[in-house]
Amino acid sequence: MNAETQQRILDAVDNGFEAQLATTSDFVAIPSTRGAEGPCQDMIGDLLRERGYEVDDWYIDVDDLKDLRGFGPIEHDFSKARSVVGTYRPQTNGGKSLILQGHCDVVPAGPLELWDTPPFSPVIKDGKMFGRGACDMKSGTIGALYALDAIKAAGLRPTARIHFQSVIEEESTGVGALSTLQRGYRADACFIPEPTGGKMVRSQVGVIWFRLRVKGHPTHVAFAGSGANAIMAAYHLIQALQKLEIEWNERAKADRHFKTLKQPINFNPGIIKGGDWASSVPAWCDVDCRIAVLPGWSIADHQKEIMACVAAAARNHRFLANNPPEIEWSGFLSEGYELTDAAEPEAAFGKAFNKVYGGMPEDLVFTALTDTRFYGLNHGIPSLCFGASGGEMHGFNEFVDLDSLKKTTKAMALFIAEWCGVEQA
Repeated sequence: MNAETQQRILDAVDNGFEAQLATTSDFVAIPSTRGAEGPCQDMIGDLLRERGYEVDDWYIDVDDLKDLRGFGPIEHDFSKARSVVGTYRPQTNGGKSLILQGHCDVVPAGPLELWDTPPFSPVIKDGKMFGRGACDMKSGTIGALYALDAIKAAGLRPTARIHFQSVIEEESTGVGALSTLQRGYRADACFIPEPTGGKMVRSQVGVIWFRLRVKGHPTHVAFAGSGANAIMAAYHLIQALQKLEIEWNERAKADRHFKTLKQPINFNPGIIKGGDWASSVPAWCDVDCRIAVLPGWSIADHQKEIMACVAAAARNHRFLANNPPEIEWSGFLSEGYELTDAAEPEAAFGKAFNKVYGGMPEDLVFTALTDTRFYGLNHGIPSLCFGASGGEMHGFNEFVDLDSLKKTTKAMALFIAEWCGVEQA
């Protein structure tokens, strides 16, 4: 691809950026928390149909997925869960096929009064777009769509098959991405524009979600000593798991990528529910937890370590010793992933990156996870993850930096053209 063709594509991104931001704003405005992603999938389906893509929009059947590698248990109502894939089929086969994927699910906004502006009323100010999901990762998904638009606007068309995939459940199980693979979608490479600050994810953690279900013995608080407080007992278990976190971080020092980080393994007790009355010693407490694992670590083995840690802590507690807690696996059972055997797509992306940014992209050792793992681990499809800069993901006042968004859109467009090949339309 010559410099003149590259410049036509870059100019097309510039010319379409105002429309891209408008579409991004509309997308962010949809409160697509878990179980409520349908309107976002409707919007993506409409956008793909308007552009002439072949659209596959289906309801996900968990029974089709439960035996596949990387499946995480679903606990909520999944009857309306959908995946949407738009396929571009070339007139001339000359390049390599590609999956472009984004997730439309977002985490809860939390207390609305702690946001400077409403989370689902996106605002642009100071070169940033604010809103839940603006950074993670609705701007990246729409950016990928407009990267394809730019190629068309430049008078070109790709010469390889492209699947544009909008998935759900990235924030809790990953079964949306898994469903596309079960459906049969494959390509020579996958590209996911998660917000990586302009770096390429080289290695990422996996995640295990679990719930501690702790029993107590209720009594009137006036006689608290004769009861057993389930909330305090849960805290005893949390302290034990914090020690396990320390042990796993020591183990991480042997990993060639994660040894560069002080604490790549993070344990988080993220939800706690318990008790029925302020003047009653609580009889129950549930704690939803998240802990990371590194690439190459067995999920099953580390589940056993979690169970052993909790069991040992229970044995050292006066009530739990005879009333052991239960552990439920409540979401992610996801392996870590290291990008390997990806020299060809990385070389193609390197050319695009150099044209937009200059130099070569830095590697990112990522203490969160992305859907890339399914493509690389399950099917040997090299899966690149690169995207814009932003902040406050999963926090208040989440934002994406618009200058970085434009640059990543340009890099995506050039990468698609380089990897898939282009011809005059």
